[in-house]
Amino acid sequence: MKDISLMLEEQEAARLSPGAALSSRWKNSRAREEKPCPVRTCFMRDRDRIIHCRTFRRMADKTQVFVAHEDIHFRTRLTHTLEVFQIATVIARALRLNEDLTAAIAMGHDLGHTPFGHAGERALDGILKEYGLSFHHSRQSLRVVDVLERLNLTEPVRDGILNHSKGASNLKNAAEACKTAEGNLVRICDRVAYINHDIDDSLRAGIITLADLRKTVPDIPATTSDRIAVMSEDIINNGLTKGVIGLSEKGAEETDALKDFMYERVYMETGKLYNEEALIKELVALFEFYMQNPRYINPTGSYPDDPSLPVRCADYISNMTDTYAREQIEACVK
Repeated sequence: MKDISLMLEEQEAARLSPGAALSSRWKNSRAREEKPCPVRTCFMRDRDRIIHCRTFRRMADKTQVFVAHEDIHFRTRLTHTLEVFQIATVIARALRLNEDLTAAIAMGHDLGHTPFGHAGERALDGILKEYGLSFHHSRQSLRVVDVLERLNLTEPVRDGILNHSKGASNLKNAAEACKTAEGNLVRICDRVAYINHDIDDSLRAGIITLADLRKTVPDIPATTSDRIAVMSEDIINNGLTKGVIGLSEKGAEETDALKDFMYERVYMETGKLYNEEALIKELVALFEFYMQNPRYINPTGSYPDDPSLPVRCADYISNMTDTYAREQIEACVK
């Protein structure tokens, strides 16, 4: 059988822009050497490994901002991931970047998120500090693909996953954090996706109105698709005219203004709405239960790195779905 992967690598070299990451350059960058796939490039293979792993499927039952079981149309961590993938790969194609690398990073960037959204992340980070450790979903996402799922991904995918997070920082004048243009593109599209779909969910929940948004950005489009289209076109035009991966100065300023608005009016308010303080206490109590009763920790397989007990507890809780975490709290804490 003809080696299709070599043909695909040749097509990449002929088609992609000079700034794109070529799979032929990075195919030997896995931590553990393995035989290449005859029909896929290394980045296609990484994308597929992520999609087929169990942690990816668990994101369907992990909170994004609003608790999904209260309204099936609210985004989950999985639907957020798919929206990042969609936005980023469309832009990657327009800029002649590597779509397969872009897809792999987008699909894997949030694998390390906890149940109950950022409340879960704050809970684990707070308790791990007592052991001289810390928790952040981007580092945990890399730990998922490296250790818990043992996916043996290429270096650009691992780098993009690790460095995708921006926290609450502004996009304007933000430094590029990833080794590849594709990684930096996903980093920007993560913000574009969550700002727009969180606006949509907040409008649906009745927390904000379109009039509120237009006090911040007067000419903001009314629909999610139109807002994403405006931002995507801005990124594409900026890339084609200036060779820069990111929003224009005006686009970044408006997106940063929307981000600040959402933090003030939505993200802080949902914490009150779902009694985040009580939820964090419950997760901390669950962590302490596992520390005292480690036999109840049920990891997937064995650990190749022999982690400490606090790390094992954090791995176990962070990999839980909302439903399973709630069941464990009810069974072990209450």
